[in-house]
Amino acid sequence: MKHYDAQAIEQLERRFRANLINSSSGFKSANLIGTKSKDGQENVAIFSSVVHLGSDPALIGYIQRPLGDHSHTYRNIMETGVYTINHVPAKLVEQAHYTSARLARDASEFEACRLSPYYLEGFEAPFVAESPVLLGMRFVQEIPIELNGTRLIIGKIEHLLFHAALVGADGNLALDQAQSAVVAGLDSYYGPSFLVKLPYAKASELPIF
Repeated sequence: MKHYDAQAIEQLERRFRANLINSSSGFKSANLIGTKSKDGQENVAIFSSVVHLGSDPALIGYIQRPLGDHSHTYRNIMETGVYTINHVPAKLVEQAHYTSARLARDASEFEACRLSPYYLEGFEAPFVAESPVLLGMRFVQEIPIELNGTRLIIGKIEHLLFHAALVGADGNLALDQAQSAVVAGLDSYYGPSFLVKLPYAKASELPIF
């Protein structure tokens, strides 16, 4: 088994280290975050750091990288207070991937990557029409992470849209049927497949393994 200690990790080539550490945490959901500036400029960008924080209230977070000239998603959220999170369909991973290109502030990734903005009446941020699962979010909190300059951006779900056939009687979404893509590392995408559904784990019902 290959072994890297902390010193060895620090000495790795920068891009190799980024890929290794990013993929070591396992598969992550691939999502497109849609925003619009106060001047009406649409933006959409791929994120692999979206995480469920709680269901009551319904909170979702994502990690924002250190701010730079191209942090359009963050700036739009701070300006308007709303944004969308959209599952990347497996058939559109290439288009979704290229939303990470550093386009000019006045350019739209929707247009450049041939994705379709979709709006709900009364909600300013654009959804991705091609997505199988769409979340309309309202910003509620930002938590700076001083160790590396990133930020945890927390939002509350105001709208949740999906095809009716995807939801089970217990509320679980069939993400394999939705064909929601997952990502490992910075650039490797995978299609979902269902393995097994297990019951709620109780100590009194622990199987003999």
